[in-house]
Amino acid sequence: MVRLPTIVAVACLLQGIAAFVTPRPVLLSPGRPSMRVNPLMMSKDLVGFGDDLDGSTCRIGIVKTRWNPEVVDSLYEGVRAALNETGVKDENIYDTTVPGSFELPLAARFLALSRQCDVVITIGCLIKGETMHFEYIAEAVTKGLMDIQLQTTIPVIFGLLTVLTEEQAVARSKGGNNHGISWGKTAVEMALLRNAALAKGPNRATLSLTEKLEDTPEEKKQSKQFGF
Repeated sequence: MVRLPTIVAVACLLQGIAAFVTPRPVLLSPGRPSMRVNPLMMSKDLVGFGDDLDGSTCRIGIVKTRWNPEVVDSLYEGVRAALNETGVKDENIYDTTVPGSFELPLAARFLALSRQCDVVITIGCLIKGETMHFEYIAEAVTKGLMDIQLQTTIPVIFGLLTVLTEEQAVARSKGGNNHGISWGKTAVEMALLRNAALAKGPNRATLSLTEKLEDTPEEKKQSKQFGF
């Protein structure tokens, strides 16, 4: 004879399974359009920067890879167009290149530690292949770039495309959907944010990492080259 508590427990279990596997309808408010978004338009339409970004005082470091030059060079042009649009001066932009995406974090760290940049933009492109190389490099570079900005207080812009096909890379690096444009504007915004947050002022503490000792007379006579 089966006990009543056992029957109740089995019934509850079956009801829970049925609720889990039964598809539920998606409810939309009357007159509300579907939230399906074309992924190719997300970068351009869903990120607003406004027209008041002033990068005239910002110092920008750019590190780009020589791997996948067709895609990377186009992204770089998008970055430079955005910097020009926001008023960043050419003499305040430092460019350097590295062989591939794996070298981006170390080069970005050199720039950050030089204290000659308010922000660093990294530009590269990883395209999925037949091996696990894509996953290993993407994860290592992502963590490396995040660690740099958290450790140095210099913002690092993640300008690394991680795509499955060459077609996806081209679609995100050309024309009006050139992701480099948003990366350039993001760099200016983050540089301004950092400088405002760490600026000295009355009754305001600053991080010791950003303190700069007074230059000696000999150092004042020497002109320091921008970059590293």
